[in-house]
Amino acid sequence: KKLPVRRCTGCGEHYPKPELIRILRTPEGEIVFDAAAKASGRGAYICRNPECLKRARKQRRLESSLECSIPDSVYDKLEEALSD
Repeated sequence: KKLPVRRCTGCGEHYPKPELIRILRTPEGEIVFDAAAKASGRGAYICRNPECLKRARKQRRLESSLECSIPDSVYDKLEEALSD
């Protein structure tokens, strides 16, 4: 079976979908992790490299992908999740 490929918003590299973390903007406007990668809403993918998250945060790539502003608390939670 062919695996779907998605692009990391941080580094721009293409990876198989299971290797990436999906960040989701729900229809209510909430920013959450989507561990199952099946929830409805607008999603953006980022690889598990902390440098990619720093680059995406600095260049506001997640905000443009999700089409909303992202508070610093969400970025802090993402950094904690990537460091684990």
